[in-house]
Amino acid sequence: MPQVPQTFFDALAVRTWCGLALRALGRAREEIDAINVYPVADGDTGTNLYLTVESAVTAVEAVFTGHAAGSGPDSTPALADAARAMAHGALIGARGNSGTILAQLLRGMAQVLAEGESPRTDAEGLRLALRHAADSARLAVAHPVEGTVLSVASAAADAAGAAEGDCGTVARAAYRGACTALAATPGQLAVLARAGVVDAGGRGLVAVLAALVETFTGEIPVSEGGGRAFVGGSSLAGGPPASEEPYADDGHGSGGPAFEVIYLLEAEDAAVDRLRRRLDGLGDSLVVVGGDGLWNVHVHVDDAGAAVEAGVEAGRPYRIRITHFGADDVHARGGGRAPRERVQRAVVAVVPGEGLAGLYTEAGATTVLARPGEPPASGELVQAVRRAHAREVVLLPNDADLRHTAAAAAEQARAEGIRVALIPTRSAVQGIAALAVHEPDRRFDEDVVSMTSAAGATRYAEVAVAERQSWTMAGICQAGDVLGLIEGDVAVIGADVTTTAETVLDRMLAAGGELVTLVLGDEAPEGVAERLEARVREAYLAVDTVVYHGGRQGALLLIGVE
Repeated sequence: MPQVPQTFFDALAVRTWCGLALRALGRAREEIDAINVYPVADGDTGTNLYLTVESAVTAVEAVFTGHAAGSGPDSTPALADAARAMAHGALIGARGNSGTILAQLLRGMAQVLAEGESPRTDAEGLRLALRHAADSARLAVAHPVEGTVLSVASAAADAAGAAEGDCGTVARAAYRGACTALAATPGQLAVLARAGVVDAGGRGLVAVLAALVETFTGEIPVSEGGGRAFVGGSSLAGGPPASEEPYADDGHGSGGPAFEVIYLLEAEDAAVDRLRRRLDGLGDSLVVVGGDGLWNVHVHVDDAGAAVEAGVEAGRPYRIRITHFGADDVHARGGGRAPRERVQRAVVAVVPGEGLAGLYTEAGATTVLARPGEPPASGELVQAVRRAHAREVVLLPNDADLRHTAAAAAEQARAEGIRVALIPTRSAVQGIAALAVHEPDRRFDEDVVSMTSAAGATRYAEVAVAERQSWTMAGICQAGDVLGLIEGDVAVIGADVTTTAETVLDRMLAAGGELVTLVLGDEAPEGVAERLEARVREAYLAVDTVVYHGGRQGALLLIGVE
């Protein structure tokens, strides 16, 4: 269905742009992944940009849904609300180096669009937004390098600033300036010239700006030459010689840092300034974006623990993601080591909290962290399967709502030649049971059957707090009520967490059991685990209890009974 062009930049234009940008990145994702050689050749820039914009789209749609519910279906939210939602969604969902920079670009635009609380802005507002976006993104990078997405963003802002006309004219100028700058990136960065490609992050920004043109004109712009991802040798001949990289922080020749560390951070501005200096001394590719007490931190380091500890000293880090680049990535960056061979088998699991992520990782699994209210997309699961670097992969979604997402990811991974078995685990405690019987030396089919049986023999429950009034299988609950869910259905409505948990546990153990698994969330009341352990000891003979700490996992308590 063709888009209705937007004359001014208002909330509807923000919504349209985000949706079109997500669609454009979806089409270009594989191409962008394929040309990703800087700063790390890990083949995920397209996926990271897609996931970043996907998070922005979700946040903007939530604003429109909430506004319609409160003001009627025909009204629209304010431009400031939509722009801030776009920026916040991108910030909390930013992935990788390029995704983090894109989040700052969107934040920079939102800061201008939200000024004055006007319901809309014109071409001059768009010019100012693009300029502020480019400048703020450059300031967020510890050591800016030309020939990257930063160069493309600056060129887009320069071209937009010189354009006269309406929003469509300004958007076209920004797109053309970006295309020209993208085509020039191999002449600025030698690693791109050697690979015969343009910058992957810049290519992604061109796709996002093409969506901006479509938003204001209704037309997808014809490529100005910068849309080509791969550069033929003749196209570089006669052009300016590719300069050597202006900074020694890209890892070429030395292999580069071993880990990528990303986390969200709640901290004051002064503490973040100190954090920047600390992380700059620990590694490279440092990007810190955000503000108003919430930041997204990205850095490549050899000591991942030190990078996280620096965040703890600055404030409260959470949603921590640590990725080991591996020997194959080091080789691609010029480290000289041979690519590591694939392992025979791996387990990839979705987990709801940092504590369980650590537990699963210790057991040898590759994990994907599912934040409360933010389930992972299929692209993120595919990325984790690739990261596991195995010929055979067992995928544990650990959530009934992720069944279709996990199935799509498994299908894509199989198309890439990886043998994937999807075990339909509906809770992290079922995943723990499956992982406990996992034996990588066993035949793949036998291992999958054993893990499936263990998961299926584990009943699961959770204790959570109701966010709103709702009809349930146990009656009507009010906001603030404590809910006990067994196998996904509300079975108990109570006022006290510990009492409700005891009732849930009694109902589960009424059918028998040998092992109770308790996973505590950060907000679980003190002493609840001790009370439940005591209850099991006193009332149920020969039943053991094991307790884990899940961190920020959404539910106050997860319960498994095997």
